[in-house]
Amino acid sequence: MDNTLFYDILRQGLWTAFAISLPILTVALLVGLLVGLFQALTSIQEMTLTFVPKLAAIIGIFWVTMAFMSETLVDLFQNTLIPVIAGR
Repeated sequence: MDNTLFYDILRQGLWTAFAISLPILTVALLVGLLVGLFQALTSIQEMTLTFVPKLAAIIGIFWVTMAFMSETLVDLFQNTLIPVIAGR
């Protein structure tokens, strides 16, 4: 395996990791901002108030995007990694 093939596979893997994690990270950021704004407006400083809604939103978005994540990973393996391992 030469360097260009290695770096191309690495680039595709990093891009896939970015695409898979983007929905979860975006929802976690938005929920965190909303809860932080709510806490600042109401002066409620409860630690579980930030944790529980963010965890529920992450689990919900994971459940919704699970098919997309699986398809993206299967596509990466079938079209990129398995042909390289098999020597095609």
